[in-house]
Amino acid sequence: MDVLEQLKAVKLMPLYTATDLTILDQVAEVLITHHVPFIEVTFRSDLAGQAIKKLSEYPELVVGAGTVTTIDQAEEAVRNGAKFIVTPAISRPVVEYCLKENVPIIPGTATPRDIQIALEYGLDTVKFFPANIYGGIKALKALSGPFPQVKFLPTGGVNEENLKEYLDLDAVVAVGGSFILSEKAVLKDNGQTAKAHLGEIVQAISSITR
Repeated sequence: MDVLEQLKAVKLMPLYTATDLTILDQVAEVLITHHVPFIEVTFRSDLAGQAIKKLSEYPELVVGAGTVTTIDQAEEAVRNGAKFIVTPAISRPVVEYCLKENVPIIPGTATPRDIQIALEYGLDTVKFFPANIYGGIKALKALSGPFPQVKFLPTGGVNEENLKEYLDLDAVVAVGGSFILSEKAVLKDNGQTAKAHLGEIVQAISSITR
């Protein structure tokens, strides 16, 4: 099963920004406990590469890099074990690097033009960001008309209250966000709060069978 097919089965893409490398074992434990193998480590901190390397030591996890805006970041991520790349917007250089290196990439899109560019690169799974600013569920329903072959990973404004509504859309492969797992929650009590919270999310979407 490739990365995108596995993501479709899991339905959750936790976004994680690492500023403390000492708690990554607890982060891994939270994810593994609830059989959520995916984690998108964002390049919103200088520790992203090191965090990707550490988390990639766990064979149960599928570790990727997010908020990737440059080839240098993509190269650093892959060098440290990233299995996929997620960008906040369409970056032709990053897309072309990933295609050349055979690294799965989910490019960020917000408009029909963005989606068309992704399709021209042969990419039919895209990030929709920021989902709440660009129309949310109504926008995804509208975009699925002209682009029925495209699957979306909405992030930005997705939360515990609306994630099931997003996942009920056939066009949505998974939802992402820091609401799924945050460093702050892990730091609170050695991951116990984070573990309970993720368990609630997994239970909430357990009835979705597609």
